[in-house]
Amino acid sequence: MNSKHPINICVLGGGFSGLYTALYLSNHPQVKSGSWKITLVERNDNFLFTPLLYELITGELQRWEIAPTYQKLLAGTSIKFCQQIIKKIDLDNRQVRLDNDDNLNYDYLVLGLGTQNHWVDIPGLKDHALTFRTLQDLEQLQAKIHYLETLERKHLRVAIIGGGPNGVELSCKLADRLEKQAEVLLIDRGNQILKGFSKGVRNASYRALGSRRVQLYLNTNVEEIQEDLIVLNHGEQTINVPVDMVVWVAGTQSRKLIKILNCQQTNLGKLLTNSRLQLIDYPEVFALGDLAEISNQKTRIPATAQAAYQQASCVSKNIAAIIEGKPLKSFNYLHLGDMLTLGRRTAIISSYGINLSGQLGGMMRRLAYIFRLPTMRHRLQVLRNFVQKIGLKIRRFFRGILVSLLGQKSSSKYSK
Repeated sequence: MNSKHPINICVLGGGFSGLYTALYLSNHPQVKSGSWKITLVERNDNFLFTPLLYELITGELQRWEIAPTYQKLLAGTSIKFCQQIIKKIDLDNRQVRLDNDDNLNYDYLVLGLGTQNHWVDIPGLKDHALTFRTLQDLEQLQAKIHYLETLERKHLRVAIIGGGPNGVELSCKLADRLEKQAEVLLIDRGNQILKGFSKGVRNASYRALGSRRVQLYLNTNVEEIQEDLIVLNHGEQTINVPVDMVVWVAGTQSRKLIKILNCQQTNLGKLLTNSRLQLIDYPEVFALGDLAEISNQKTRIPATAQAAYQQASCVSKNIAAIIEGKPLKSFNYLHLGDMLTLGRRTAIISSYGINLSGQLGGMMRRLAYIFRLPTMRHRLQVLRNFVQKIGLKIRRFFRGILVSLLGQKSSSKYSK
């Protein structure tokens, strides 16, 4: 490598895997000195901390807390932010073509583009169902909820399709937001919710759904979705269920941009990597997050934020190692536990056999995610806001006790 020219590291995708890889790399002395250059390519203005997206439905968090701009997050770093749509990735010529027809040449490439919604062949699905993955999805959902709340009808019905963590968390939040005005249906074709999660998490989730009167439709297939009706098949029975809103959260798939890459992939369009997260045929290209499949990996790596954090750390270290001629390390996923929000201010945390649920679980979950926000500056801003809210609640609590005590003393004085 010619020492006169900086080494170009191109990171595609500003989600958990891409952004955190770029941020980890930005702390390297060679980046700070300008010997290595990092370019982050992302089409959106804002990063999205997706595990806390549900809190915007119930107003527990504000948008700025979970969706800061890339300009704010990258301020003070040497990372160049390129807000463009990626048109083509040329692995053989080490080049990325953007929507404005500019070409980015790279020495090392990080693929962190994530996945997109997986649409199955259900009549009316694309036309009538909302999704819940992005800020745009949230805005459409909020607009629909606001419309439903303005209706004079006393009973509404909302259907959530998909019994994974997204479906369970969304069902609980919507049930709390709409309260007695709406009935929430959670539909899944399997025989249980949260497949792959621990028994403690599933039991807590069943209790949370039950206490909110969420109607579970398990072993149920969706046959058709109309504007105000959903057709279900349960066993041998076909059921027509009137609905006011349908949300589809039943799976993801690789993007077309990834599927057409000239490299080894699985049947589902995931990129095959070695244990060091390098593409099998292109060692200068690293893939991570939802779109990567590590070959010969015995344990299943979930498509979660905690897996993306760990992979980002591994990839940043391996890129530095390969440039400096040092040995690379294999990625070893460490499962720290599961956290699900189960309604307003409540959650379940399951870690190393210990389960913590209810409001305490909700508080601990929130704190855990705050400390996982991308930059220290943003963490402190969100933490300060969180502490202020807690302090206000404590003051209100003790003020209520004081008023109650003073009222009792006043009553006893006049009763004499």
